[in-house]
Amino acid sequence: MTTRGVLYVHAATSALCPHIEWAAAGVLGVRIKLQWSPQAASPGTYRAELSWQGAAGTGAKLASALRGWMHLRFEVTEEPSMGHEGARYSYTPNLGVFHAVTGVHGDIMIPEDRIKSAVLRASLGEVDLEDELRRLVGAPWDDELEPFRYAGDGAPVRWLHQVV
Repeated sequence: MTTRGVLYVHAATSALCPHIEWAAAGVLGVRIKLQWSPQAASPGTYRAELSWQGAAGTGAKLASALRGWMHLRFEVTEEPSMGHEGARYSYTPNLGVFHAVTGVHGDIMIPEDRIKSAVLRASLGEVDLEDELRRLVGAPWDDELEPFRYAGDGAPVRWLHQVV
């Protein structure tokens, strides 16, 4: 089953740019040359966007290929497809990877057991419930990435299709 998604590279050093293209090309199976533009939110870094089409699970493969690199901030979205929920992956060097399942309207869907666990841990005094719920919806990642998202408004987007 095919789906679509977007790779948002919010900030990367110039030395990382070709490595990001190689990593994405390895996942998508096509040569990639992104259109890099300066990232106003972090002088000395660059941003790019890549719209892709591929098999369900491609978003996870892209996030895995890019995770762990210092001086890189990115997000990957994958639209829901027949028999598959959508997904969102966010990465910052400080927080690591955030993954969420998304529904057809882009809403984050939190599994029942994770909510129950948060409530239980809060009742035991292990966590603050509000902080834990914010974490479950990715708020710390959103807080850190938001300035980079706004700095990218109006940037060009390229569509690539995975060769299957």
